[in-house]
Amino acid sequence: MKTKYVFARNTNPNMLARSLGTACATRMLPLLLLALPFAMQAQDYTYSINEDNTITITGYAGSGGDVTIPNKIDDLTVTGIGDYAFYYNDSLTSVAISTNVTSIGVSAFDTCTSLGGVTIPDSVTSLGDSAFASCYILGSVTIPNHVTSIGDYAFDSCSSLGSIMIPNSVTSLGVHAFASCSGLTSVTISTNITSIRNYEFYNCGSLGSVTIPNSVTGIGDYAFGYCGSLGNITIPNRVTSIGQYAFFDCTGLSSVTIPNSVTSIGAGAFYFCAGLDSITIPNHVTSIGDYAFAECSGLSSATIPNSVTSVGDWAFSDCTSLSSVTISANLTSLGAGEFADCSSLTNVTIPASITSIGDGAFSYCSSLTRVCFMGNAPGLGRYVFQGTSYATVYYLPGNLGWGSPLFGGRPTAPWLLPNPLILNNSPSFGVKTNRFGFIISWATNTAVVVEACTSLASPDWSPVGTNTLSGGSSYFSDSKWTNYPGRCYRIRLQ
Repeated sequence: MKTKYVFARNTNPNMLARSLGTACATRMLPLLLLALPFAMQAQDYTYSINEDNTITITGYAGSGGDVTIPNKIDDLTVTGIGDYAFYYNDSLTSVAISTNVTSIGVSAFDTCTSLGGVTIPDSVTSLGDSAFASCYILGSVTIPNHVTSIGDYAFDSCSSLGSIMIPNSVTSLGVHAFASCSGLTSVTISTNITSIRNYEFYNCGSLGSVTIPNSVTGIGDYAFGYCGSLGNITIPNRVTSIGQYAFFDCTGLSSVTIPNSVTSIGAGAFYFCAGLDSITIPNHVTSIGDYAFAECSGLSSATIPNSVTSVGDWAFSDCTSLSSVTISANLTSLGAGEFADCSSLTNVTIPASITSIGDGAFSYCSSLTRVCFMGNAPGLGRYVFQGTSYATVYYLPGNLGWGSPLFGGRPTAPWLLPNPLILNNSPSFGVKTNRFGFIISWATNTAVVVEACTSLASPDWSPVGTNTLSGGSSYFSDSKWTNYPGRCYRIRLQ
C-alpha cells in the first residue's frame, strides 16, 4: 500500500500549459494528468491506494460542515474510511458515506463533537473500535443490514443517541460498544449475538427497554451497570452465566426472570438494585458471588436453592426489606456479612450442612428473634450476631456442640418441633458394628415408638422399639437389620 497526499489547487491545466510553452507543456503533461484530477475531485482528502487499486481515506483537511464522501477519487473507488481519518474533527456537522465503502476504521470519527448525523451505506460490513466514540450530539444512526461486526467502544459516550437497532447480520459486538450513551432509551439486539460483553451498555442511564435475544449465552461484567431506568428484564433460557456487577445500580429494576440455564451469578450482579422486590434463583445455579444482591432494599424474600454450593461474602447484606430467607441444604458455610443489616429478617433456619459462619453474617439484623440450627454447632467468626439484641439460638437436642447457655453471645434453647425427628447428620447415623442406628430428637421425657417395614411400595409397619427421649433425644439401634434385604423406619408417639 502506498500513500499519496493531495493538496487543494484550482489550477487550470490548459492555462498552465500555455504559460509554460509547448516544450514545457509536453514534459509536464503526464504529471498534470496524474495529479490534477486528485486536486479537483478530492482536494480535501489524503488517502492510500489498496492492493486491489481501491482507495482508503486516511485524512481530511476540509472546512467541515455537511460532508459527502465521494464514491471515487481519480477514477479509483473509495472502499474504506481509514483509522483516525476524521479523528477529533469538531467542524463536521453531518457525513454521508459513499455507497462503495465497506469498512469504517478505528476511531475514524472519534470525538467529532459537532457531528449530528451520519449516513452509513448498506455496503459497510464492519465498524472499527471507537469508530464514532464521543460523538456527543449524534442523535441517531442506522446500522445497515450487512454489518457483521461492531468494534470495542464503537459508540461509547454518544450521549445524544436515542435508540439503536443492532441488525441480525451482526455477529460480533465489542466491549463498551454503547457504554455511557446516556440518552439511549431502547435497544434491539441482533439475534445472532451470543454474548452481551463487558460494559456493553454500561452507564446508559435512560435505557428503559432492552430485548436480549435467545441466541445469547452469557452476560458480561457491568454489561448493564448503572442503567437506572431499566424497569424489568427477561434473561433468555440459553444464558449460563451472569457476570460481575452485570446489573449493578439498576435502581429501577423491579423484576428479573432468571432461566434454569443459569449456573452462576457473578459478584455484585444485582448489587444496589433498590427497586427489585422479588427474585427467583433457579435450581441449576451452583454459585452466587460476593455482594450479588447486596443493598436490594426492596427485596422481601429469597430462596437459595439446594443446587447452590457457594455463596460469596455480603451476598444479601443491607436487604432491609428481607423478611424471610431459605438457605440451600448443600451450603457448607455462610460468608462474612452474608445477611448483615437485613433489619426486617425475623427468623432464619440454618441447615445441617453448615459447618462455619463468617464474620458478621447476621450482624445488625435488628428484628431477628429466632435462629434455628438443624445440625451440629458450626464454627463461628467474629461479631456474627452483633446488634441482634432479641435473637435466641435454637438447636435440635441430640446434635453435637450444644450445651452452653450462649452461642455467639446469644442465649440458646432446645428447638421443639411439632413432631419427633430422625437426625440424619449425626456421626452415629447409619451402620455401626452390625447394627443400624440413629438419634431421635424431640421433647424431653417423651416416649416414641420406632416402626419398620421392608418396602415402601406396600408397607407393613411393625414396632421394633420404644425410646424415651431423656434430655430431648435418644439413640435407637436395630441389631436385626441384617436379616432383611432392606428396611425402612418411621417414628410415632407412643
